[in-house]
Amino acid sequence: MRGELSLPAPIAEFPWRVVIPLTLLVAFGAMVLHSAAGGSMSPYASSHLVRYGVFLVAALVMARFPEDWARMAAVPVYVVVLLLLIAVEAVGQLGGGSQRWLELGFMRLQPSELMKPGIVLIIAAFYHSLPSAMIASWRALLVPLGLIAMPMGLVLLQPDLGTSLAIAFGGIVVMFLAGIPQKWFIGGGIAGVIAAPIAFFFGLQPYQQQRVLTFLDPESDPLGTGYHITQSKIAIGSGGITGKGFGHGSQSQLDYLPEPHTDFVFATMAEEWGLLGGLFVLLVFGIVLRWGLLVARDAHTRFARLLAGGMTATIFFYVAVNLMMVMGLAPVVGIPLPFMSHGGSSMMTNMICVGALMMVERWNRQSARSAF
Repeated sequence: MRGELSLPAPIAEFPWRVVIPLTLLVAFGAMVLHSAAGGSMSPYASSHLVRYGVFLVAALVMARFPEDWARMAAVPVYVVVLLLLIAVEAVGQLGGGSQRWLELGFMRLQPSELMKPGIVLIIAAFYHSLPSAMIASWRALLVPLGLIAMPMGLVLLQPDLGTSLAIAFGGIVVMFLAGIPQKWFIGGGIAGVIAAPIAFFFGLQPYQQQRVLTFLDPESDPLGTGYHITQSKIAIGSGGITGKGFGHGSQSQLDYLPEPHTDFVFATMAEEWGLLGGLFVLLVFGIVLRWGLLVARDAHTRFARLLAGGMTATIFFYVAVNLMMVMGLAPVVGIPLPFMSHGGSSMMTNMICVGALMMVERWNRQSARSAF
């Protein structure tokens, strides 16, 4: 139509509706990390911004992959990451009492982080190849459970309970979205409740058991195991509506709050920016998660729908567990807050999820154009 303004295709198809809110959130996170470092961009804020820039470019490149490439990559990606997890057990680096990293010279890689999107990819590809008539068969249940159990077992050996739960969550969400019978989920839930006491006494490490007990009664040892969560609650509560002001958070500035730049970055933010800052963070996460759900809803193939749904669920798990953890609603399990906490592995994993969602969104546009 004459007089219409049409944007160039690269600009029109750029995923603005997720890149803009994510960039705002990362920039806000950099401000919080600047404060957590005592008013310095180094060492947290500057590397946080650089990592976001690098992984955003990687996500945009990933978004150009065709659907056939993604499906074909599922098995090789899963096998490679599984081998990396085995390598961690053999030659991994120790840190904080855990053996989770591979020292590659130019970077320190945590392979378990790669398995979070990797498990979503392999199970989505499996259900795509499974005939619809077999969705109620035992094969539809046992094969994905086996795919989940192998990396979970290796990650639990590190030990890293939080990451193993994240892997299980992403895989089980894909199984649910694939439509396997709900009776299996109900049965699994009942079995989980029955097995929970056994897992607590015989499956968890002593420090993990203590974290559960501290979650149930954090005041029982306020200067010991309950210190983290007690200081986190103090920081969040003392922020009030508008906060104490940028760079004026006493809990973080005076080192009362442990890990103010990683696991407890939300508490650092809430003390200085208050309820308004917390609502901004929740709003941005809501925008990102809603975008992911819309991408999954509009998908034109089973593989694309399961991939998008699983990647959205993985981001949701990070957000939900971290926020519940810092507010004392869940045990401390070492899950960072996406796009705000300092850490390359967390940023890498979440940007892979975002890149996969961008990729599915592009497939959706192509399918919509081909329909006309």
